Amino acid sequence: MKNFRVLITGVAGFIGSNLADHLLREGYCVIGIDNLSYGIREQVPIGVEFHEADIRSKEIYPLFEGVDVVFHLAAKNQLQDCQQDPVMTMDVNVTGTANIFEAAKRAKVRKMVYAQSSAVEEGGDRLKGFYAISKVADAWLADGYHAAFGLVTVGLRYFNVYGPRQDYRRTIPPLMSALAIKLLKGERPTIYEGAERNKRDFVHVDDVNDFHLRCITDERVDNRMFRIGSGKNYSVTEILAALKRLLGSDLEPIVKPQFPGDAPTETLADITDAKQLGWEPKTSLDDGLVTMVEFIKAEMAKGRIT
Repeated sequence: MKNFRVLITGVAGFIGSNLADHLLREGYCVIGIDNLSYGIREQVPIGVEFHEADIRSKEIYPLFEGVDVVFHLAAKNQLQDCQQDPVMTMDVNVTGTANIFEAAKRAKVRKMVYAQSSAVEEGGDRLKGFYAISKVADAWLADGYHAAFGLVTVGLRYFNVYGPRQDYRRTIPPLMSALAIKLLKGERPTIYEGAERNKRDFVHVDDVNDFHLRCITDERVDNRMFRIGSGKNYSVTEILAALKRLLGSDLEPIVKPQFPGDAPTETLADITDAKQLGWEPKTSLDDGLVTMVEFIKAEMAKGRIT
């Protein structure tokens, strides 16, 4: 696959950097774009042709020349931040995505794989949020570019992806990172009322990237949307219990009132379509948590988590 060129936007982020690792191991030539507003430069694997650039800039168009497949993973995705700044959210997530589609169209890229989100399936209140709105708009953009220009697109509706390099630096860290960090520091983690009813489908980043690799070569994915999850869900209390078992902790959580308007919800990915292509999530929750904890321990050893 040395002559097969794959471009990743958001390559310095959680999913993007892990995907780059997978692609390099498979022998692909990888080009990466990231403006480092969220991503971490040192997470970009050695071997990636890296460009620090903004997905909204037309200056990135030449980078798409000769590219076979694009994975568009760059986005503003911290829900609270998106809600506080809807203009920036739409600029990055909608204008930026349109610019990536345009670059792919002009360069005659064979296939464009782009990130959707399970946020659009988490109830009416969540769907009114600006992050979810931006993701709905991206899906319409994909349909439009296919209808008008024949651009082949694949929408991947990720559920709760976890694993090494998950961004614990967020304004509100992802659940697993937040709980693991507290327990590793010997501090009581915080959960919210109704945690036993707040259930999510968690899928390990390695399983997500197995499907990414399939998207490159399998034409059956073309111009379709796939839900990418584990097909199982766990409550916040179940995740906390699993982490406590793994770490041998007996710390009890601090329970706070639920945020107004943010009632416990449940997600569960229907992965039937993806499984029909021969893909199957393989990483158990316990095994996946081990990889997360190892990453967090390493970050602590480097002094990045205090």
